[in-house]
Amino acid sequence: MAAEDGSSRVPLYEQVKRKLLDAIASGEYSPGVPFVTQREICERFGVSHATAVRALNDLATEGYVVRRRGSGTFVADRPVRRAQDSGRSISCVLQFQGPHVSQLLAGIEATCAELGYRLYLTHCEGDPRREERALLDALDHGADGIIVYPAQDSAPDSAYTEVLGRDVPLVLLDRYRPDLATDAVVADNVGAGRQLTEALIGSGHRTMATLWDETTVTSVRDRLAGHIDALRRHDITVRPDLTVLRPFLSLSAQQRQALLTDLLRGPQPPSVLLCANGYVLASAAQDLLALGFEIPGDVDLAGMDDAGPFDVLPLTAAAVSLPSREMGRRAMELLHRRISADTPATGPELVVVPVTVQTRQAAQAHLRIFSADSPGPALPALPALPTAP
Repeated sequence: MAAEDGSSRVPLYEQVKRKLLDAIASGEYSPGVPFVTQREICERFGVSHATAVRALNDLATEGYVVRRRGSGTFVADRPVRRAQDSGRSISCVLQFQGPHVSQLLAGIEATCAELGYRLYLTHCEGDPRREERALLDALDHGADGIIVYPAQDSAPDSAYTEVLGRDVPLVLLDRYRPDLATDAVVADNVGAGRQLTEALIGSGHRTMATLWDETTVTSVRDRLAGHIDALRRHDITVRPDLTVLRPFLSLSAQQRQALLTDLLRGPQPPSVLLCANGYVLASAAQDLLALGFEIPGDVDLAGMDDAGPFDVLPLTAAAVSLPSREMGRRAMELLHRRISADTPATGPELVVVPVTVQTRQAAQAHLRIFSADSPGPALPALPALPTAP
């Protein structure tokens, strides 16, 4: 597309958008009639696919065209450009609540403000159907890009395929989907499992059992892989009964306590329980107290991340601190680069953000807790457990 007088300073997508607005104004496209496609824009103006996508996204955001799922793009009945709709917007789809998610969102929000994006937020509470609706709603409302924290049983492939098919930039956050070629920003979960295990080995622990919440997401499987790798590096036998991926938090109190009893009353009991997150850790602590165990006298606790209802470090031998806010910031920066690029992406990018491990030795103090009928300090009150992420 040849630049007109003075247009060399105008972004190419903006030049294309102005041409399309002129075509709408002249009656070349009427309301209810299919609008020009991305491919036709590329051929007509000689621009890249990314430029065509950006021009169409802006027209949709500003109300000149509407997208109808399964039908295509059409000129709006009354295309009116509203001042508050003149900027770019992104859709953010998150799961659950809690400190980790709040910090993810804080990083996204701060970066959106710096870059001039409007942010539309949806909390799906782990429901794949709500996740699917949020993705399709983002397309219908012309979002320039989408950030998604996928649920364990994530939205159907068709919803993600629809997003990718329309070339709307998409970044997955906290976990990735191996079946989809998408950008993702995650914590170093393999490193988390490995570093935590090595810290515990350094503290004298040789027998460790894992307690999980979700079991199929990549963050969990990567942490387990790091844990097993560290055991093997130190010539510690990997016991399937201690490393099995099984849910703990979703069990009833009776089932959880039966599982803990089997582990700790067995012939080779673990000296430490590696808990998937702070919610699992808090639940395990309450169950252990109900069974009459002392922490850390009878068994110790460790956290594979510090997401939970309270600061987990006083209860643990070691815990992984997630770089939640940094992950949110990096996800938004990556999305912005994809939105702003004039050329198609060369391939999906996986951004891995380092984690840190805090140990009891590094803490200023630690907590020792006893069952109610054991001698010693009074039992501290543990907070009620909210729904776990």
